[in-house]
Amino acid sequence: MHREPILIRPPSEAHSIILQITVGCSHNKCTFCGAYKDVRFRTRSEKEIDREIDFASVHCQKQKKVFLADGDALILPQNKLEALFIKIKRRLPQIHRISLYANGRAIRSKTDQDLGRLKQLGLDRVYLGIESGDDNILSTICKAETSVSLAAASKRVIDAGLFLSTTIILGIAGIKGSMPHARQTAKLLNKIKPNQIAALTLMPLANTQLGQLIGSGLFHLPDSQAVLKELRELIRHLDCDRVQFMANHASNYLPISGRLQRDKDVILSRIDNAIKRKIELIPDYMRTL
Repeated sequence: MHREPILIRPPSEAHSIILQITVGCSHNKCTFCGAYKDVRFRTRSEKEIDREIDFASVHCQKQKKVFLADGDALILPQNKLEALFIKIKRRLPQIHRISLYANGRAIRSKTDQDLGRLKQLGLDRVYLGIESGDDNILSTICKAETSVSLAAASKRVIDAGLFLSTTIILGIAGIKGSMPHARQTAKLLNKIKPNQIAALTLMPLANTQLGQLIGSGLFHLPDSQAVLKELRELIRHLDCDRVQFMANHASNYLPISGRLQRDKDVILSRIDNAIKRKIELIPDYMRTL
């Protein structure tokens, strides 16, 4: 399958068929993200997408899931998405779940009826980058969202009957903003009540605005102990029932997976033991994006 130039997917989509229907990210202004820095956003042609589906129909017959890449595939016009979903259903009949990344703007571009129709056609899971619930941080990182707009977009996804996986970033507020970031993010997540929360840890890239701020000494990156304390504060303030919490991304110092609120005490105990250095952390040289 031909992919260009870089492909990013959630860890839980490791065994999915990856169909790259867009290239890059339509927003591409977040100060921390260098994934698509030099990539002009575009929609791949119908011919290119058909070629991908043809390949998958021959070589990926055992896979039951499809992930639509790149950064926010939901931004495509509704008629194109519907036609694509129908095509996937017809030519890859074994597929029982279609997932994609979305951002707030992409969700707002769809009506409730649009989201419901995509659900009927096989869309099952939406991955939404929250990053932070702190409006100051959201503004600083140029997310083009507020906690209110993110909550509203999330509600519409959930109301459409779709599985919502939200992503947050540990360390994104630096040292000074760490605890407010943790508490405000927990507050937003408590309001959203997503199906899944995935935590990543900031790994600054030199080609990003945030990376340049760190290099010039204007942003102070928290160390592993500070990140663990931020994570603990986040978990402590979370009050979501039947939510899967995942911190198993390769950027994290401490792999964690559990069900809230059921496993909350177990998770907090694991973090406490790591803070007390009773559990070995993932060394920096093994962490990756």
